[in-house]
Amino acid sequence: MRRLGKTRRTVRAAGPKRKRAWAAAVACAGVLVSLTTTTVPAHASAAPEETAPEKTAPHWELTDTGTPAVRFRGLAAVDRRTAWVAGSQGTVLRTTDGGASWRNVSPPGAADLQFRDVEAFDARHAVVLAIGEGEASRVYRTDDGGATWTESFRNTDARAFYDCLAFFDRRHGLAMSDPVDGRFRILSTRDGGRTWTVLPDRGMPAALEGEAGFAASGQCLVTAGPRDVWLATGGAARARVLHSADRGRTWSVSDTPVPAGDPARGVFALAFRDRAHGLAVGGDYRPDQPSPHAAATTTDGGRTWRPARTAPPAYRSGVTWLPHTRTTALAVGPTGTDLTTDAGRTWHTIDTGSYDTVTCTADRSCWAAGEQGRVARLAR
Repeated sequence: MRRLGKTRRTVRAAGPKRKRAWAAAVACAGVLVSLTTTTVPAHASAAPEETAPEKTAPHWELTDTGTPAVRFRGLAAVDRRTAWVAGSQGTVLRTTDGGASWRNVSPPGAADLQFRDVEAFDARHAVVLAIGEGEASRVYRTDDGGATWTESFRNTDARAFYDCLAFFDRRHGLAMSDPVDGRFRILSTRDGGRTWTVLPDRGMPAALEGEAGFAASGQCLVTAGPRDVWLATGGAARARVLHSADRGRTWSVSDTPVPAGDPARGVFALAFRDRAHGLAVGGDYRPDQPSPHAAATTTDGGRTWRPARTAPPAYRSGVTWLPHTRTTALAVGPTGTDLTTDAGRTWHTIDTGSYDTVTCTADRSCWAAGEQGRVARLAR
């Protein structure tokens, strides 16, 4: 729509699998604690005769994409070396060296399209979504790292406007459109994005007047596990989240405490670390408008939502959980990046750079992207 997330045993007693999981959690926890650590001068050491090394808080380090005129709202990181971004002017970039260099792999003839979402399975296979009314909404797929692309879907219904796409695995995925005939439209693929089918809308609740999705970060439609998917909305009297446990066939809907009541307000992004625990962020995307209460949490799969006790200070368009943790996440927006270490109850700003979308990978690599060709990695 809019043009613009048991008691712990000792390691000694644990088996090899538990040891590995425990070690990963400890390592990641150490990184997250350091996110809020400022630089420590050498003279702060308890032993005056020793020189303590300086600790530098992790921060976003920009990579040189060579595309200052492009705004990247689509981001898919595979691991610490491989990531894809998609944005305005039909631009798609890929890196396989951790952002040291980027290759322009844009589909030919797409310069007039606005890519807002990208889903990548590895360095060779990816699917991108272009947004807009009618035929401006399209899906492309590549199987060779962007050397060639196949247009696998073009919207021919002038009433539809696709906002986001998401995959459950390498084969099964969905894309969502703003309401058509009073209900959100869901597009489904069972072959990795090679072909798409519009699902029946019998199991979709009626949309509110003015309700739609926000194509701001590729995170208005997200999945967790093999069958659960959530859809974020705004623009109506209430900001809502819809949930399906059967890959988009039937849906339930819940209100959130995120303010709505205006076409520019609502939930812009969702993130679920499992099928129960989720985060919602949003607000009012207009830069001259405040965005109070722009974050919420759920612990029951989205049936109920609670407002954050301390929300981000401004509108946020992207959100992601950090891997191997149960309580830590990042949210980004045009005015900064916020961190939570208590599962979304409180947030505080750790960076003031402008980003639209954010994601982290299983190997604990975090990426963000946004305006003026900005793509960054979290350095620690």
